[in-house]
Amino acid sequence: MTTGTEADPADAGSESDKPRGASGTHGAAASPTPESGGHGGFWKLTIGSVGVVYGDIGTSPLYAMRESLLHLGHKPSVEEIVGITSLLIWALILVVTYKYVMILLRADNHGEGGTLSLMALAQEALGRASLPLVALGVVGAALFYGDAVITPAVSVLSATEGLKVASPAFERYVLPLTIAIILALYAMQSFGTEKVATFFGPITVVWFLTLAGLGVWHIADAPVAISALNPWHALLFLIEHKFLGFVVLGATFLAVTGAEALYADMGHFGPGPIRTAWLGLVLPSLVLNYLGQASLAISQPEAIKDLFFLMAPEWGRLALVLFACLATVIASQAVISGAYSLTRQAMQLGLLPHLEVQHTSDMHGQIYMPKVNWLMLAGVLLLVLMFQTSSRLAAAYGIAVMGTMIVSTLMATLVIAKSWKFGWPLAILMMSPVLIVDFTFLGANLLKIPDGGWLPLVIGAAIVVLMWTWIRGVRFVESRIEREAIPLPDFAKSMSTSSATRVKGTAMYLTSSPDITPPALLHNLKHNKVLHERNVILTVHTTNQPTIADAERITLKRVSEDFATLEVRYGFMEDPNLPRALAQAKEKGLPFDMMKTSFFVGRRSFRASASVGMPLWQDHLFIGMVRQSFDVTEYFRIPAGRVVELGNQMVV
Repeated sequence: MTTGTEADPADAGSESDKPRGASGTHGAAASPTPESGGHGGFWKLTIGSVGVVYGDIGTSPLYAMRESLLHLGHKPSVEEIVGITSLLIWALILVVTYKYVMILLRADNHGEGGTLSLMALAQEALGRASLPLVALGVVGAALFYGDAVITPAVSVLSATEGLKVASPAFERYVLPLTIAIILALYAMQSFGTEKVATFFGPITVVWFLTLAGLGVWHIADAPVAISALNPWHALLFLIEHKFLGFVVLGATFLAVTGAEALYADMGHFGPGPIRTAWLGLVLPSLVLNYLGQASLAISQPEAIKDLFFLMAPEWGRLALVLFACLATVIASQAVISGAYSLTRQAMQLGLLPHLEVQHTSDMHGQIYMPKVNWLMLAGVLLLVLMFQTSSRLAAAYGIAVMGTMIVSTLMATLVIAKSWKFGWPLAILMMSPVLIVDFTFLGANLLKIPDGGWLPLVIGAAIVVLMWTWIRGVRFVESRIEREAIPLPDFAKSMSTSSATRVKGTAMYLTSSPDITPPALLHNLKHNKVLHERNVILTVHTTNQPTIADAERITLKRVSEDFATLEVRYGFMEDPNLPRALAQAKEKGLPFDMMKTSFFVGRRSFRASASVGMPLWQDHLFIGMVRQSFDVTEYFRIPAGRVVELGNQMVV
């Protein structure tokens, strides 16, 4: 089956399919970095981070305490309520404060965070390619997508269900309102992170102050709840309740969902504002609210089923429900922004095909990806219609988050030992408490698999298959080209005595293999029987660092009088702009005039075959992914009028 003419992923000019250690000196970002102060300064970024980064974890009080207490299956005693509250609070302290705020925010890859950024750091620390590390990174990234789809569904549903508390008459409106809110949320993403953060930040600050205020108001109902600050009560609860305590632990984990987005969104705001927001506002507000919920549960056990909304006086419950709906919209922003960043990193590291990236501001890292946005919207709506209540979705929540957290913990241990040069004993000592907590939470969440926990695993497995197929397909195409190709030095030597007609100007051939003659060059010579007076074999490399300094962008090597190789480097958080980069080629001795340069791009159509390359199902999947790739000329920002496309067919 022929797919039609599509961009050849191997001749697109990028060698990003195989993550490599970055070479040379780390470059600085070309665009303003989050903490540069160029856009309102540190405090504007801090407030913005409250809206984008902490929206998810800020809505956990809507359901975390309720689900934890309901998992007991009976009316809880005072000691049980205090123990569960202690579990919630110390999960925040150990998982978020210790692991993410104190450690992982220091493990930034030149200002960027997230699973794939950490994978690149770990690869660089080892100084070599590592298949297990790449596999860990792929699994962590895939599970994050599962979280990114479930979070908006469970968050918005849990808020709109508060309408039933305000008045039972609103029950029939819960599902339609949830769908409307989700549609509006994804429709506004094209305005960009900066505008969203400017709008969401102050609202979320008020939300956290509201959480704190509600908590303080109720603590006096049962001051014994304050003893939950002592971690002994958490340990005692687990010891006394044994397996039941283990089951409850899977629900208390809901308190820390959103922590991974904290690290993934670091490139949007910087570690300083994120750390300040957590320690100065978010953590105190969450702790006070959980203490207030515990006090209310002790004094009024009948309130447990709607614990959060019953914290408000009757006259203020509808307002709190509406505010919670707005807060859950904001909560979803953390994983949506994180999914954009993660997808771009995956594209640049060769794990996914190139998709359209729109820059929504001149601040580094703030982007919008239309296809990712609408695919996520479809997934979220499907989940809402499938599960219909937040309690059912809560069972699916946690496994994806926990899997991603374990991946980041393992890779962080390697970075601490090798990159920070702390050594293995100290690195293991630092991360052992986190690993113990992570694996304990994972075990507790695995109990949810029959009740919906299978869902994020299915989503994650699907993403892993997509990434694996893309890597495998691109490498097959590249190896096929290399086997059939002519070494560039040999071809250049033969052309010195060729009778081919020479034409003026420069021809640039985009390829992923600079040492071999590009197929597009051979096709041009075969069919047009002409050769330009200057021929440049152009390769774009993606490194394991987020950005590359302009001074390190280009490397030019002469092969002969008529031929040269030009390597252009980009960081995995940068978007290629070849005309801008090639303007620097003049400094390297290569005359460059856009209007006298022709860019030759290989276009290859693929035909699936059961007897060649990958299995037939994977062939069709790879061909489908190629069809979704962003046009290579647009991706590299080459003027369409200067592009010549030469195509052929390949059986995969």
